[in-house]
Amino acid sequence: MRVLVTGGAGFIGSNLVHALLSGGHEVTVIDDFSGGSMANIHPAAGLRRIDITAPELAAAVLAVRPEVVIHLAAQVSVAVSIEDPEFDRRVNVGGTRAVAKAAVDAGARRVLFASSAAVYGEPHELPLTEGSPASPAVPYGCSKLAAEGELAELLRPAGVDFACLRFANVYGPRQKAEGEGGVVAQFASRMALGTAPVIYGTGSQTRDFIFVADVVGACIRAAEFEGTLALPGENGPAYNISTGRETTVSMLAEGLRVAMRYAGEIEHVDPRPGDVEASLLSPEKAASVFGWRAAVELQTGLQGTAAWFLSQR
Repeated sequence: MRVLVTGGAGFIGSNLVHALLSGGHEVTVIDDFSGGSMANIHPAAGLRRIDITAPELAAAVLAVRPEVVIHLAAQVSVAVSIEDPEFDRRVNVGGTRAVAKAAVDAGARRVLFASSAAVYGEPHELPLTEGSPASPAVPYGCSKLAAEGELAELLRPAGVDFACLRFANVYGPRQKAEGEGGVVAQFASRMALGTAPVIYGTGSQTRDFIFVADVVGACIRAAEFEGTLALPGENGPAYNISTGRETTVSMLAEGLRVAMRYAGEIEHVDPRPGDVEASLLSPEKAASVFGWRAAVELQTGLQGTAAWFLSQR
């Protein structure tokens, strides 16, 4: 299978590319390296250094003629989305529209989009299902939700199958701690240096933490699925990619403390604006439609993540 991965030099993308190549697929990466790293690029992958909002994108995708496009490239920082919502929208909405149009023109049969739990905003009840109200609390969530709409507008009429994979809180090797890096990466990076990790608020806030290998598995399972992913109805193409298990940030910090063999303090500071208090996503739809479930237990994932961060010292 010919697969095009946008954002393939990044955290999730590079892990996905390595797994696809190991599975015998032909893979091309499109990345502008604004967040990714050349060190993450597998030597067997094709590479096009292009911004997804650039005019050259269409020709690059056409040259590859992918069967499946997995669109991970994005502006991922909540803080940046608040500071510069126009830039956030240009990349996440305009870029997604450009990728979708290029996929149609190149004859792709399926597009998978990395959406986010941020589309739900502050939940009224848990666990969140794909039919739960989407009320994003920050521009980043708004842009991801709008991008889902762009895909439906362009791909349904063209007969291209698609899915919007709403990732929970992804963590694992190769995640950056800088900027809007996930809380696991931020904690692990500081613990590796013997510096106190910082919890915003009490630490009682909860998240659905999912190991990157499970997310990679979901993407590959969806890419290889022989049925239809874009089911009828407004929420038909949406799938939560999550564990269905709720973990407090304090519990996470303690589990990582064990994995990192960190004996120092854990610092608490004021909560950040826009942070959701609780998040838990039901993965049942993905399980029932294309047979995927998360398999990595949290402590196992934290051990693997800790080993990688300690190796980077």
